[in-house]
Amino acid sequence: MTNAERDKQRKREMAKLPIALQLYSVRDDCARDLPGTLKAVADMGYDGVEFAGYYGRSADELRKMLDGLGLKVAGTHIGIETLLGDELDKTIEFNRTIGNKFLIVPGFPRERTKSKATWLETAKVMNDIAEKLRHRGMRTGYHNHSMEFQPLEGALPWDIFFGATVHDVVMQLDTGNAMHGGVTMDGLLDILKKYKGRATTVHLKEYSKSNDKAIIGEGDTRWKELLSTCETVGAAQWYIIEQESYAFSPLECAKRCVQNLRGML
Repeated sequence: MTNAERDKQRKREMAKLPIALQLYSVRDDCARDLPGTLKAVADMGYDGVEFAGYYGRSADELRKMLDGLGLKVAGTHIGIETLLGDELDKTIEFNRTIGNKFLIVPGFPRERTKSKATWLETAKVMNDIAEKLRHRGMRTGYHNHSMEFQPLEGALPWDIFFGATVHDVVMQLDTGNAMHGGVTMDGLLDILKKYKGRATTVHLKEYSKSNDKAIIGEGDTRWKELLSTCETVGAAQWYIIEQESYAFSPLECAKRCVQNLRGML
């Protein structure tokens, strides 16, 4: 299939929002053959990718690969240290080259999350980063695992943090991780409503009480209701699929996930 044919197919299949794959889902494939893996992802019908490491490639190399396949960048997962001090300008330049504007932190060091006070201090740091990025056309944000929904000093870390951060700090809600942390389906919807307009990029991950290898559409998530809330209340711009448990090969799981998601959309 040529790039032009792929673009036409993608337009025909296009959902309301573009769909990306978090490349951590296929990390071993990326390490072995990044160009081939990106081509496979594009052929599945994904509109973009979110990085979690660059596999030794320069920004120019990555941009050339992505452009050749018609893939956009929906974000990158990077450590907070890359957004501090002199490292920030380097990070901005790298991501400007690859065409990315979402710099998402997928977890903070323990010293930044061990108490309510440290979470509040971390929120101040992220607010400062957001201010520095604003005039550069980029945004930072935070991605949850499960610990953010375990009570800490009478409150949930998720609420401590997002209650203290400015609107520009993206709330990258990982649906499966949150439910593994004890959030109910109704609770997911409540989070999106409580922090209205902040779910700019959303990680879609299945949750199942009976099958820990379930892919999107095969678990307990009420997807249509969730997606509708993401698009309206959440003001989402990207759906990002992430799969971390595998009933099939990682690439096959990624393919089945996007097929199921598009079927629901």
